[in-house]
Amino acid sequence: MSGKDAVCGSQSRQDLTKIKECIREDIIRCMNRERVVSDEEIKDMIQQRVLDLGHEMYFSVTQKQEMIQGIFNSLRKLDILQEILEQDDVTEIMVNGYQTIFIEKAGRLYRYPHSFSSQSKLEDVIQQIVSRMNRVVNEASPIVDVRLEDGSRVNVVLPPVAINGPILTIRKFPNQPITIQTLIEIGSITREAAEFLKSLVIAGYNIFISGGTGSGKTTFLNALSCFIPETERLITVEDSAELQIQGIANLVRLEAREANLEGKNAVSIRDLLRSALRMRPDRIILGEVRDAAACELLTAMNTGHDGSLSTGHANSPQDMLNRLETLVLMGMDIPLEAVRSQIASAIDIVVQLGRLRDRSRKVLTIAEVAGMQEGHIVLRDIFQFQERGEAEDGTVVGNLQWTGAKLSQTTKLELAGVKVPCG
Repeated sequence: MSGKDAVCGSQSRQDLTKIKECIREDIIRCMNRERVVSDEEIKDMIQQRVLDLGHEMYFSVTQKQEMIQGIFNSLRKLDILQEILEQDDVTEIMVNGYQTIFIEKAGRLYRYPHSFSSQSKLEDVIQQIVSRMNRVVNEASPIVDVRLEDGSRVNVVLPPVAINGPILTIRKFPNQPITIQTLIEIGSITREAAEFLKSLVIAGYNIFISGGTGSGKTTFLNALSCFIPETERLITVEDSAELQIQGIANLVRLEAREANLEGKNAVSIRDLLRSALRMRPDRIILGEVRDAAACELLTAMNTGHDGSLSTGHANSPQDMLNRLETLVLMGMDIPLEAVRSQIASAIDIVVQLGRLRDRSRKVLTIAEVAGMQEGHIVLRDIFQFQERGEAEDGTVVGNLQWTGAKLSQTTKLELAGVKVPCG
């Protein structure tokens, strides 16, 4: 079947989507007659059929290139998602059924002008993504979290749980990890506060990064990890591997595994943390604490693994400590005061991140966990974000300022011979 025959009738000639689908189906039929077809051969076949169409209708050079790339993406890559993933300024992709796609750029949501050709095509792309990570998603198990090869986080929810069709959400991560210097340049943190945190990381303070969804916790954790001395042994534990640790040669990366179809062979975060403690780590980084694995994290921080880092969902440093209490109690039956004592001994610093109303991501608070008083954990704010108003374009004006408070726990700094610019 030639490219000309693929175009069936005058109505299809005016519908580029139908033309592309006809060519795609033609290529699939040809591929079925071949044992192995390389990407280069596929592109040549597509290009020839598009060129053949030029004898019947006019296409600009741009249209031809878009058709060739679009058909190739639908055959060998992630269809319409591929062109979105290749846009560096897109930070999130939200597919609400095959006909509706939203993207996030610079913190703002936009509806994408294109969509999948059918629900079955979207389902094919979802299965392609999930199968690469050896995961399974179907009607019996309709929810799954995986990642793309570049580390981007993927969540899938299928019918019947998802009422309006398959739902696919992709949180993209930059090709190049964002550094503290980048965060300073975009105003997420001041240089003074960054130098303060750098000193604490080097000295081995246990730091917990707290914030809401999309506040930049993983990005900030990556940035802080750049301050870890390159001579140390670092072990990362994640539900889905997303961290982009740079400059550490002695690095071990561990990723949890879900149970198989028989409900067996799962490897939990708690399992990985227990194993990590036996692997002679200098520091442990837990990507996010969201369950009773908080017990093992506190154990690690309290048993000589100073300088460990983790993140969690909460709206303030106090809320984060309260949530940790709840998570620990889920895994251990011990008095609340003992839990609070463990938390106060384990965590030295809580960094609170947030998204302001202009959608910018900022460090809002850097607080020290200053021990216990009358059965409660004492938090002392060292830095706080001070807002000074709004610019004409709606941008929030303000910065992170030192409160004048001094660190009460300075032993680690003294032992490491490190000085802080303030605090």
